Amino acid sequence: MTIEFVDVGAERLEVLRLAPERSGTTLVFLHEGLGSVAGWRGFPRALCDRLGTPGLVYSRRGYGRSTPLAESRATDYLHREARDVLPALLERCGVRRPLLVGHSDGGSIALLYAARFDPLAIAIMAPHVFVEDVTIDGIVQARAAWSAGKLKEPLARVHDDPDGAFFGWNDGWLNPAFRLWNIEAELPKIRCPVLAIQGHDDQYGTMEQLDRIARGAPGRTTLLKLEKCGHAPQRDQPEAVIAAIGALFEQVKAS
Repeated sequence: MTIEFVDVGAERLEVLRLAPERSGTTLVFLHEGLGSVAGWRGFPRALCDRLGTPGLVYSRRGYGRSTPLAESRATDYLHREARDVLPALLERCGVRRPLLVGHSDGGSIALLYAARFDPLAIAIMAPHVFVEDVTIDGIVQARAAWSAGKLKEPLARVHDDPDGAFFGWNDGWLNPAFRLWNIEAELPKIRCPVLAIQGHDDQYGTMEQLDRIARGAPGRTTLLKLEKCGHAPQRDQPEAVIAAIGALFEQVKAS
């Protein structure tokens, strides 16, 4: 497993390629708000091995070993990632029409990318399309856990700058202006198949997120609602998630 660094504008991004010798559609993994290449643990490799396809995993700016944040995140940071950074990274890495696998913030980025570009499909877990009270409550609780010293050590294992990773995410979502953030108007622009996965025990979102995606992109969205599953379906229900993404992969290969 070899980490490389790819320059995209002023950003130096940590990138991991999985089985690049394989041919076929590349799975591109978009991590959560406190995630990184290492934060995915073994899920990307397990999924790529199951599907027999190459993968690309990267850490966004301010996460993992990528360029640290130099300023607070703007309220449109997810739009910027989908519109500017991700397309440039894919071009630099020679990836065309990927299947995007996004978790939480990464799921929102996948939706925004699919509304503007042409991925083969997207599989999203615990995505956000609007800001719920439960989301803010969960982020407030995360800040309390940080203040109590419970988060810095585990985050330091997967980020060179754990303080920047945490506060870039936490301050951004707790900015009062972010309460108005909503990407539902982008959903009807999506033309590729969408698999949306949510756990019933997610502390950061409810099933209303998935239901709004289905209403916004009718006819293209498949929903998977999982029992005994929190905010990370790939960790809580890995077999169900891998099977569902595998079915999506076979569907788009056959089309």
